[in-house]
Amino acid sequence: MKLYALLDEASILRHKWSIERFLERATSLGAKIVQYRNKIDDCGVIEKRLSDIVSLFDGRVIVNDYPELAVMCGGVHVGQDDLKRYGASAQEAVSKLRNMVGKECWIGVSTHNEKEIVQANSLEIDYIGLGACRATGTKMDADVLGVKKVSYLASLSRHPVAAIGGVKLDDEIPNVTYHVVGSGLYED
Repeated sequence: MKLYALLDEASILRHKWSIERFLERATSLGAKIVQYRNKIDDCGVIEKRLSDIVSLFDGRVIVNDYPELAVMCGGVHVGQDDLKRYGASAQEAVSKLRNMVGKECWIGVSTHNEKEIVQANSLEIDYIGLGACRATGTKMDADVLGVKKVSYLASLSRHPVAAIGGVKLDDEIPNVTYHVVGSGLYED
């Protein structure tokens, strides 16, 4: 399993953890990628936090939803609704995002079903997020696919797949490249 750690600002506040503690835990578990997601602060605060994470983590850092900050780190992850903000089509949106972040930064896109995966297969992105595997406390409106369906859908992707949503540290999900673990990192 390749661990992709999800550092969610609201979660670290809820668990009363520091960014340093989270990153130490993620590193000790072998995480090579950390995605920073912050849905509660403005761009200035997110930029400062992202700078701290990049200075503390010796791996790829991905920022959620802020392509203008991706050049500070290693990439950006966007959801389906976010794509619509950048273009009339997914291809146009990804082209615009690629121009913003450059060729060295990764672009990841969330997917939830076969139709979105087929669409993502035509995009010049670096990976897809696929899920939710299970119910999760950070995305109450997520449709739960289950581990077996995530594995099946992952087999349809031409891109590396990051399983998202309720993924556990001990999960073994066939056809999945990265296991995105958030809440499970707080369990010592």
